[in-house]
Amino acid sequence: MSSPTIDAIPTLGRARRWAALAVLMFPVLLVSVDNTVLSFAVPAISAALAPTGTQLLWIIDIYPLILAGLLVPMGFFGDRIGRRTVLLIGAIGFAAVSALAAFATDPNQLVIARALLGIFGAMLMPATLSLIRNIFLDDRERRVAIAIWAAAFSGGAVLGPIIGGLLLEHFWWGSIFLMAVPMLLPLLIGGLLLLPNSKDPKPGRVDPASIALVVLTLLPFVFAIKSFSSDGWYVSVAAIAVAVLSGTAFVRRQLATENPMFDVRLFTNGAFSGALLVNLIGVFSLVGFIYFVSQHLQLIAGYSPLEAGLMMTPGLVLTMAFGLISVYFSNRFGSPNVMICGLLLSATAYALVMFAGSNGNVAWIMVAFCVLGSGVGMTETLSNDMALGAVPPSKAGAASAISETAYEVGSVLGVAVLGTILNSVYAARVVIPQGVNPDQLSAARETLSGAQALAEQLPEAQALSLMESAAHAFDFGVLITSSIAATLAVLAALLVVRVIKPSLR
Repeated sequence: MSSPTIDAIPTLGRARRWAALAVLMFPVLLVSVDNTVLSFAVPAISAALAPTGTQLLWIIDIYPLILAGLLVPMGFFGDRIGRRTVLLIGAIGFAAVSALAAFATDPNQLVIARALLGIFGAMLMPATLSLIRNIFLDDRERRVAIAIWAAAFSGGAVLGPIIGGLLLEHFWWGSIFLMAVPMLLPLLIGGLLLLPNSKDPKPGRVDPASIALVVLTLLPFVFAIKSFSSDGWYVSVAAIAVAVLSGTAFVRRQLATENPMFDVRLFTNGAFSGALLVNLIGVFSLVGFIYFVSQHLQLIAGYSPLEAGLMMTPGLVLTMAFGLISVYFSNRFGSPNVMICGLLLSATAYALVMFAGSNGNVAWIMVAFCVLGSGVGMTETLSNDMALGAVPPSKAGAASAISETAYEVGSVLGVAVLGTILNSVYAARVVIPQGVNPDQLSAARETLSGAQALAEQLPEAQALSLMESAAHAFDFGVLITSSIAATLAVLAALLVVRVIKPSLR
């Protein structure tokens, strides 16, 4: 879409456009590094704070969960009061809370800090994409800018394990959260000097009821998935019911409002809604993969955090590279065809994990991660561009928020669904030696790190037996989750064939 914007933002010169894009990479890196480095810190956090399996999942999930629930409201506020304003507030808050998270002394404190990070993180991501949509009005320039945005997100994923590995080998686990603080100053200075404070000249009214309904749709939905294996089935059913009722009420409220907070009619556009689902599936695959492989490399294969991070670097670099290459492929072959290829590569990656077998061959897993990174790089860049290109620039905040919501819901589901299934299979198959006390038994059954902690207290023969059983149980769970992820990727590719491609002819 190359139509002129009705937003109150002057057209920026070429040099300032690209300089502004460079500034916008700082919040992207801030969030991306935070996401990836936490997965690698799981063993260290488990050893220091001794969280239960449920607490560990909440430490990982609460950030994207809260973020997903608030992305749409924050995107709306960016459209209303200024995207740069919301971006800078979010950056200051994110860095400040990161410093607090570094000094948490128990799992619940860390969960609360991660929840606060989700609030401020929700201000960052929609603002970056919506500013890109308003700064780059030309189709080709915008596609390149979004590819760079996606590459920066992948670049943060590359830097996270490496820098995090170095920190974890020399400092305590809290040091990984302090990485956000040094990135605050250049973002503040560059943001004030280079970024336009664009906003929608005719925004929807502030509607607290709609904001509440969005949150009550997303939070219970993910909670239902997380609690399915640990709580009674009626808890999950009740949470799903709340989510469905709230989502229905939100849609009806938006349709009945002359100037709604978010125009839900956009979902009737096959390119927009299909791109969101592709975005969700791509992130679901990537985050679910990182969740298990980071634990496998450290707790089963015995690599240090830095070694594990370096081993995963090629796959993450390929994610970044193929995000950029996808722009060329898109111009030549069309975005839908490139997304189909990316989704099939993701399915192939999980098939390779299944081929590696229950012994979890590290070489095959690393090859699979490289294949997955290539596929996700292609799908994420083009799905984000397609979603943004389907709306006018003045509504970029809301559209960016929805696109980011798909991304974060995919991130939540990647850990919540695949993580919960993996933990359930692990708990059902691991064999614990006789004679351990109930607390040790519970911890060893809940997480792989719990089994390792118990093994360190047992005689050598029992310890070896326990870790062998835990490794086989964990990797068998990976086989199950891999089959699910591969199936979803194939279904998403069929969706592109049936829905997105015809709509772009």
